[in-house]
Amino acid sequence: MVSATFNKIEMKPKEYKSEIKPVWCPGCGHHGVLASVYRAMSELGIQPSDFINISGIGCSSRLPYFVKSYKMHTLHGRAGAVATGTQLARPDLPVVVSGGDGDGFSIGGGHMPHMARKNVNMTYVLMDNGIYGLTKGQSSPTSRREMKAYITPYGGVEEPLNPILYMLTYGATYVGQAFAGNPKMCAALIKGAIEHKGFAYVNIFSQCPTFNKLDTAKFYRGLVEEVPEDHDTSDMENAMRLARRPDGKAPVGLLYQEDRQTLDEAMAGLVELVGGSADYDLKKIIDKNRP
Repeated sequence: MVSATFNKIEMKPKEYKSEIKPVWCPGCGHHGVLASVYRAMSELGIQPSDFINISGIGCSSRLPYFVKSYKMHTLHGRAGAVATGTQLARPDLPVVVSGGDGDGFSIGGGHMPHMARKNVNMTYVLMDNGIYGLTKGQSSPTSRREMKAYITPYGGVEEPLNPILYMLTYGATYVGQAFAGNPKMCAALIKGAIEHKGFAYVNIFSQCPTFNKLDTAKFYRGLVEEVPEDHDTSDMENAMRLARRPDGKAPVGLLYQEDRQTLDEAMAGLVELVGGSADYDLKKIIDKNRP
């Protein structure tokens, strides 16, 4: 279970909507991801002021604006680093990063392996649309070679990155994947990720109808296939086999989960090792330093 000790309340998914309306294009898959976040928060009973939502730069990184939460819109590719510091400072609260494939695996690619290997107790929801949408359509690390973008008019020359295979290799302790057109599955995976103690990564295929005419909602529906019912989520070898798409299908559902010491637990142990005390009352500290 999650180590966060937030106060649970009863709120309907729609009550988590902020006063700011989504600005995404009609048909964008991010709308489905946002609805899934609302649903997951409602099912968990998270108080908006206890929910820390951090993002970088990109269409997907606008998501925190549309959620009642404590939010931080940070630098391009640096959401994970900021979230790591935030989680260490407030291990009592759930920390969720919202980002895209470019923000996470290009500009911010250097941070991903370290969040996973350190097992930071946080959730990373990545909306994978295979394109840079906010800057009007450049190819991204997950773009297929067939995609013709305005900076690659003849298609790409690089193989697309496989986010699931990467995160399994890096050491993420919760790895799931879904399609934005299935908000029920997305919500279940996000909820499970927040409940998980450790670094949780959820990859969500999210169509961009404006700049990515190749990876449409119809394409994703035909691409994805639910993991077998008898799949053992503790079996790393089988999770990696599925991630390689042996039959051409992209697996959706929970692929892997394990229990391992988190970074904040390790840091607390280090504090005690050098003679300090990791047993402190955050509320008292905050109240003492309040202006």
